[in-house]
Amino acid sequence: MSDLTPDQWWRHAAIYQIYPRSFADGSGDGVGDLAGIRSRLGYLRELGVDAVWLSPWYVSPMADAGYDVADYRDIDPLFGTLADAEAFLGEAHEHGLRVIVDIVPNHCSDRHPWFQAAVAAGSGSQERKLFWFRPGRGSAGELPPNDWQSNFGGSAWTQVRSGDGADSPSSLSGRAGAADGEWYLHMFAPEQPDWNWDHPAVREDFATTLRFWLDRGVDGFRIDVADNLVKDPNLPNFATMPLGVPAPWADQEGVHEIYREWRQIADSYPQKAIFVGELWLPEPDRFARYLRPDELHTGFNFAFLSAPWEPAALREIIDQTLAIQAPVGAPATWVLSNHDVARHVTRFGRADTRHTWDPATASQSSDLALGTRRARAAGLLSMGLPGSVYVYQGEELGLPEVQDIPDELLADPRWLRSGHTDRGRDGCRVPLPWSGQAPPFGFSPEGVTPWLPQPAAWRELTAEAESADPGSMLSLYRRALHIRRAEPDLLGETMRWLPSGPDVLAFARGDGIACVVNLGATAAPLPEHREVLLASSPIEEDALPSDTAVWLRLP
Repeated sequence: MSDLTPDQWWRHAAIYQIYPRSFADGSGDGVGDLAGIRSRLGYLRELGVDAVWLSPWYVSPMADAGYDVADYRDIDPLFGTLADAEAFLGEAHEHGLRVIVDIVPNHCSDRHPWFQAAVAAGSGSQERKLFWFRPGRGSAGELPPNDWQSNFGGSAWTQVRSGDGADSPSSLSGRAGAADGEWYLHMFAPEQPDWNWDHPAVREDFATTLRFWLDRGVDGFRIDVADNLVKDPNLPNFATMPLGVPAPWADQEGVHEIYREWRQIADSYPQKAIFVGELWLPEPDRFARYLRPDELHTGFNFAFLSAPWEPAALREIIDQTLAIQAPVGAPATWVLSNHDVARHVTRFGRADTRHTWDPATASQSSDLALGTRRARAAGLLSMGLPGSVYVYQGEELGLPEVQDIPDELLADPRWLRSGHTDRGRDGCRVPLPWSGQAPPFGFSPEGVTPWLPQPAAWRELTAEAESADPGSMLSLYRRALHIRRAEPDLLGETMRWLPSGPDVLAFARGDGIACVVNLGATAAPLPEHREVLLASSPIEEDALPSDTAVWLRLP
C-alpha cells in the first residue's frame, strides 16, 4: 500500500506527454498550440493521468521543432503568448493536472541573442566564452577542431565565416566579424550551438529561467539530453579515447554539481517541483547516480523503451531497473514511446521489435494487427509495474507510425543531415485525430491542412470513435489508469515475481493484485485468482492467450 505524501506524487504518477504542435490546433493555422491544449484538458482529466509534460513551447526558429531555443522565458507565437501559458497552467491545475515543461540546457538556437553577440564579437571575445568556439586544425584552420560527430549526422563543428553561408546556418551569413575562421560546437544541428557550462553566466541565466517558470507555478522540468551539459575542456578526439570511459561530451562529473544546484532551487518553492532527466546512458549504475536524493527525481527508462518483445529481456530490464535505483531511493519510470522514437504499435509488429537508431529497422514491414495486440499488452505491463508511467500522446489511441509522409514534407534535421537516408522522427509526430471521418479529424478546423498529413485510415482511431467502443485502445487505457489510481497495491513501490513458464511474466503488487503477461505463441494458464480486473484481449476460461496481459485480484 502507498503511504506517500502529496509532495511525492511523482513517485507513482501517470504522466502524459504533449507534443504541442501536434496535439490540438486552436488558432486554425494547422499547427497545435496552447489554445488547442486548453480545449482538451477535460479529455486528459477523463483519461486519468496525473500530470502532463509539454515539449518545448519557447521562442524558436523551429530548426529542430523547438529544441533550438532563442528565448527561454517567452512563448513562441506559433503556440500563443506568455499570458496563454499562464492561463493554461491555472486551468490545468483546476483540472487536477500538474504541469512539467521541457528545458533545453545543452544548447540554444543560433538566433539566441547571446550567440548572435558571440558571432559578432569575434575570436577571443568574452561573448564567445559562453559557447565552444575553437580554431580549426590544418594549415589554414580548414579542419574541425576534433572528430566529434553530431547526433544528427556530420561533424559537430561548423565554421564561422562570411560569404554565402553555405557551410553555416543562415543567421551567420555575412555578419560583421564572421570571417575569423573559428568553429563552434553543436552536438545536434548547426542551428543549435552548445552552451559552455563552465561559464558562471550560463549557470546564472538558467537559474533565472528555472525561477521564472517556478514563479508561474510549473510542477517540474523534463531536462533535454541531461547528461551532455558538461564537456571535457580538452576536447579530445573521440577515436583516441580509451574504452569504458564516458564520451568527452557526455556524463562528465561536473554535471552532477549543476543538478544539485537546480534541486536546491526547486526545493525552495512550495510546489517542490521535480526534475526528469533524458538520459541515454548504457551503464545502469551511472544512470542511477543522477537520481541521488539531492539531484534529479527520476530519469527516463530507455532500456525498457528499447527492449524487444521478449520475456527474458523484459524481465532482466525490470529486475535491473529496480535493483539499480533502490539504493538511491528513486522510483522507476516506464515508457514505451515518445516524440523521438517509432511508435510501439509499429515497432512491436516488426520482425525486430527493439527500438534502434538504425534507419534500416524503420524500413521493415510491420503487422499492425499484431503490433496493436502487443501494444495493448505492453500498456498493461507498463502501468502494472511499480513507479511512474509515461503515455505519449496518441499512444492511448493505438496510433501507428506514419511511414509514408512525402519527402518534401519531412522537417526533421535527421532527414536533412543524413543526406536523406534517415527519414527521422516525423512519423511519430503526426497531428492527433480527434473526430470525424476525414483529415484534419478535428485537429484543426474543417478545411485547414495540418502541418503533417494524417492517414485516412485514422478515421477508425479518432478519440471520438474510440470513446464509443468499449474494446478500443482508448477504453483500455482509461480503465487501466483509473484502476491504477484506485488500487493502493498498484501505487506501492514493490513487486514480487510469481511462478510462471518461460514465456510468461507474472508478478504480484502488494498482497492483492497480480499482473500476468503471456509473450509466448500458445495460451498459458492463469494463477489462482478471484477476479479479472482488466485484460488487454479477451480471455477464455483460465487461459491467457498469446500476446495478452491481465490484471487479477488475488485470493
